[in-house]
Formats: sequence, C-alpha cells, structure tokens
Amino acid sequence: MKAVVIRKFGEPDVLDYVDIDMPEPKTGEVRIKILAAGLNRLDHYLRLGAVNPDMKFPHILGSDAVGVVDANGSVSSRFQIGERVIPMPGYPVDSKEDDFKPMSAAPSYLIRGVVEWGTYAEYMVVPEKWLVKDETGLADEQVATLPMPLVTCVRAVKVIGEVKKGDTVLIHGAASGTGSISVQIAKVLGARVAATIRTSEKEAFVKSLGADIVIKTESENFVERVNAWTEGKGVDMVLDNLGGHFLSDSLKALKPLGILVSMGMVTGMETTIEIFPFFFAQQQIRGTVMGDMDDLLWGLEQVKAGKIKPTLDRVYRLHEAGDAHARLAAGAALGTIVLKP
Repeated sequence: MKAVVIRKFGEPDVLDYVDIDMPEPKTGEVRIKILAAGLNRLDHYLRLGAVNPDMKFPHILGSDAVGVVDANGSVSSRFQIGERVIPMPGYPVDSKEDDFKPMSAAPSYLIRGVVEWGTYAEYMVVPEKWLVKDETGLADEQVATLPMPLVTCVRAVKVIGEVKKGDTVLIHGAASGTGSISVQIAKVLGARVAATIRTSEKEAFVKSLGADIVIKTESENFVERVNAWTEGKGVDMVLDNLGGHFLSDSLKALKPLGILVSMGMVTGMETTIEIFPFFFAQQQIRGTVMGDMDDLLWGLEQVKAGKIKPTLDRVYRLHEAGDAHARLAAGAALGTIVLKP
C-alpha cells in the first residue's frame, strides 16, 4: 500500500510517499481502507521532533481518519465489510483501562500517529472497540476534519470549561481546526463568544461560525476588547490553544472564579503569571488533552443534527503531504487540512 512516512525529523520535505506492507488485523482488530485523513497541529510538532524525540523510524503520522471496513480480525464483529467508520484518535492500549476516566489519563493511553503508525496511509488497523459508525451523512473530506478537534474541544469546552447557557467565553485561535469547532460547541451550549484571530483575512470565516465579536490580535488588545465587551466583568471561560503570553494575558480577561482551559502551545511553551491577582480572584487554570468516547459521540450527534459543521480548509492528495504540512506550519489554514489517498 501507499503511505507517507518520515525517516527523520525536520521541515515538510521529510515527508516521503512510499510503498509499505499492508497491515493485517489481529483478533479484535479491524482493517480500514482510509478514505480521508485530517491534519492536526500535533502532526507539525511531531514532524519537528518536539513531542516524541525517541520516535522509531520510519514512522507514519496522523490521528484522524474516516474509512470503510476492509477486513476483520475476528469471526464475529459488530462491523460489516464496507461499513463507514471513524476511529477514536486516542485510546488506552491496555484493555484493563478501557473504562478509565478520563481516558486520556490512562497509563497506556496513546494518540495514533505519536508512537503507533497513524492515518497518512491507504490502510490502517484499529481495535474495533475504538471505532464508531459514521452516521453523519457527510463527504469523506468533511468527516476527516472532525475526530480529534471534536473530541478534544467537546471535552475542553463542555466538560473541563463547564460552559453553560448565558456564559461568556473567549476562544483563541478561532480560525484553526480546534478553534473553529470550539466556537461552534460554545454556541451550541448557549454561550456568547469572543474569538481571536491574527489578521482580518480570517474575520469573515470566524463570524460565520457564530462568534459574537472577533478580535484581531495583530492590531487590537484582546484584553481591552474583552473587558469592554463584558463591561469590566471578564469572561467565564477562556479556551487557550496558543500558550505563551496569551495564557498569562488571558487571566486579565477572566472574571473572578473563572476557568482558563489550556490545550495548546502554538506561540510558546512557557509563560509567567502574576500570582497575587491570580489567587486573589480565585481563578482556575485547567489542562486538557483529549476526550472520551462519550465526548466524541456527543459531538457527532451535534454534527448529525446540523448544529456543528465541519470546517474544511483544503484537500491535498496523499502524495502532496509535504505541501499540506507547509500550509499547516504557516498557520494559513481556515479550519482543518485533509489528505485523500
């Protein structure tokens, strides 16, 4: 089969389109013919060597996919050959931890494409218990944008951020794959949303997602804009997928007892906060990685109902993975970039 592999860390040109052996499913596994694979910011950091420096080469990146069942490793399976399925992008390897809550804190938890081979290929093998039927009715490339952004953002906004009807929410990087889904989730939950972007080119896209105000961070002070918007009260929740100074500055836009959810590091892996105003306001900083099966299923129900729409940026052929990664690295995407075999 064809796949895109990396044999060393580096820039997008390390992605190589090659022939490799077809994977064979074992008992309890299903082989999927991949119809489309989504790119995530995580893939960029993995390619650079910033996440798993001990990666064994060659390696296949990618956590998100939609496909059809091609072969079963068991005589009895709940999936039929040819059935459309969506793999969970992350899950525990040890079956004793299947019910671990939150799933992402299980000792054996892994994200596909980090250690085990991922989705930049024509086929992949997945434990069938970590598959869900694709009942969205959407095109392949649209479904491929969903799994990781959806499961991650449902967890971050709904569960960790505790967003509810009437809340005010600040979402950074709102034109990204996770940001664009998070805006929609917050709106489904009944919140008012302030969204940040870098430049005006992304403003119309973010407004179309339902954001109540859009703040251009290259020319506007988001703390001042948010505090004016909330009449000096601050927002109930901040979703920070940028890190760096955005995290510390966001505390100045967060109300007392408010929650800041940290889930990214695009602009920096370190920050400094002022301790006194932080504890005096009794604010909370909570980290999150990814969600559970329940989070994915809730998100897919909203998609099926038309309340959350996929945010597809561009589609590249599998052999164009280097070009796709160059766009990802540049932060130029509006939504999620997708590869099609």
